[in-house]
Amino acid sequence: MSYATSLRCRKCGGEYPLKAVNLCDFCFSPLDVAYDYKAMSRRVSRQALSSGPPSMWRYRDLLPVEDPVVDIGTGFTPLTRCDNLGRELGLEQLYIKNDCLNPTYSFKDRAVAVAITKARELGFRTVACASTGNLAASVAAHAARAGLRAYVFIPADIEAGKVVGTAVYGPTVVAVEGSYDRVNALCNRLAEAYGWGFINISLRPYYAEGSKTLGYEIAEQLDWRSPDCVVAPSASGLLFTRIWKGLNELSMLGLIEPVNTHMHLVQAAGSSPIVNAYRAGTLHVHPVEPHTIAKSIAVGNPADGHYALKVVRESGGSASAVSDDEVIAGMKLLARTEGIFTETAGGVVIAGLQNMVRSGVIRRDELTVACITAAGLKTQEVVWDVVQPIVIQPTLESFKERVPAAGTAAEVR
Repeated sequence: MSYATSLRCRKCGGEYPLKAVNLCDFCFSPLDVAYDYKAMSRRVSRQALSSGPPSMWRYRDLLPVEDPVVDIGTGFTPLTRCDNLGRELGLEQLYIKNDCLNPTYSFKDRAVAVAITKARELGFRTVACASTGNLAASVAAHAARAGLRAYVFIPADIEAGKVVGTAVYGPTVVAVEGSYDRVNALCNRLAEAYGWGFINISLRPYYAEGSKTLGYEIAEQLDWRSPDCVVAPSASGLLFTRIWKGLNELSMLGLIEPVNTHMHLVQAAGSSPIVNAYRAGTLHVHPVEPHTIAKSIAVGNPADGHYALKVVRESGGSASAVSDDEVIAGMKLLARTEGIFTETAGGVVIAGLQNMVRSGVIRRDELTVACITAAGLKTQEVVWDVVQPIVIQPTLESFKERVPAAGTAAEVR
């Protein structure tokens, strides 16, 4: 059973039934899922969670859905200690939470698994989303699994790999001229006109809850403790706030000690409205027009920017931005040191982490988790310059001539 009791307004506290509704009728603020934590605590334990399936559904009792769930194998991705990268950056305890290894190769599978399950539970036959690419693929895949029709709306200029990785599941793909924010504005109108289950609009409260499983996994994989620092990329700001919520829910349920984690948010400089507000010392986020290669996080008007900034302040964290050149360098650094090929959003995280260590924002001895949210095969074009094979004839002589650095057989043993 689900321990979700209602939807509750973040601002005025007004309560609503567990239906497909996103905003408060009274103050127009976002709605969140409310739970009966007292009842939940009687069922949830470390042992019970650890004995669950090796996926995000080991935390089903902490999520707002009933069985059967729509499961394509999402979650419980590796938390890998990264000593090679740590040495380069000057960190003694660095971990990568590698969500590249979700079924559609991004963390969006967590959010969509919950939202699609709820959509089917509420009787929707058609689902839809506005996306910069990763969400589109996840919605299409989960809809296929659930037997639902899917419409996905994307900016017309997103990376080709993301379009292919979406279209293969058989949704109706609609490419819209303009930025993600324009796509999202259109989808808000379509949600009213067609009554579909829009994953990140009408079903957003449930969609948001899926992302908190990333926080649960980090704590469990660290032997039931919260890290000193978490570094995560930000588009709308939603993932950032849900990692924080997941850690604090585990603490409230007595599964980990009180959370003392510093939450560090990173954006691309060409789309950094949350960082701009942080630097200005305000919680009011002014929209921007995105211009960055990190298209998966190119959201100029972040719906949860205000709340992400509150998490930064509450946790004693920070918000920073990195250039496109730094993004590419970050992608290459992670691949070279740890064998993880991330998309541009991961390059944002690694570049931001490097800057934080250099400036002393993150100390050498702090246990730090960097969240890598999607795989690099989706954004190959930004690192095409690495493709420089040495072309030889199929002979030993040709190899020796063209690759003298290989040395002799005795030298390489």
